[in-house]
Amino acid sequence: MKTYEVDHLFIRLMGSKGGTVKADERLQGKKLVVLHNKSTIRFIVNKKEVCRLPLKEFLEDIEDRQGLQVAYERFDRNNNMVFLPTGVDPYDPNLLEPRRSILRLAIDWHLVEIYFKGRVHLKFHSWWIEPHFGLWAIMAPEEISN
Repeated sequence: MKTYEVDHLFIRLMGSKGGTVKADERLQGKKLVVLHNKSTIRFIVNKKEVCRLPLKEFLEDIEDRQGLQVAYERFDRNNNMVFLPTGVDPYDPNLLEPRRSILRLAIDWHLVEIYFKGRVHLKFHSWWIEPHFGLWAIMAPEEISN
């Protein structure tokens, strides 16, 4: 993830837990560090901890997890956000380049969203539910060809 420019960090409680915002940090010009051990994940911005989450429930159902979700923010020429259906190839040449990429993950009733400028590059991994839900992996810097 060091290859990509972090733009924003947003963490909130989910659903019936109330939706309380735990972190809402604009990160332009700042450094985000994510540290974890067997019980906790910590989000640190410019050496200051902005949020700490337990990993108890997250680790209990780790076998059922499919990883992070990645969403791309795309806008048309009229600056309207473009919403795509599931199953669309993110590298379809007819699509506009994304302005931002959003990595989403649920951790113990918290929604964690990390925003990056531009495209976080992906490569196809396998099918979860063919042909609608593919699993993708984040590409290493040496795999990205411009």
